[in-house]
Amino acid sequence: MKDMTEEEYDALDERLTKTVPTLSHTKTGFFTRKGSQAVILDEDTARILNAKAIASRQTPSEIVNSLLRKELTVAQVHG
Repeated sequence: MKDMTEEEYDALDERLTKTVPTLSHTKTGFFTRKGSQAVILDEDTARILNAKAIASRQTPSEIVNSLLRKELTVAQVHG
């Protein structure tokens, strides 16, 4: 911000140094969800998963959730 005065810089520095920023609790994402875990996939699986996600306009997580739900349903029917 080139158009700030020295006093404005000092005031901004003081505010940012001595206050704790508040975070929005309405945003969702990987680090805001409780219980989220990272899963490591081999390169071929990750490539296939990403291709399916792009083709279906879903996230990789949505694809995995759908596949797991189908597996669980089949297991319940046959188990």
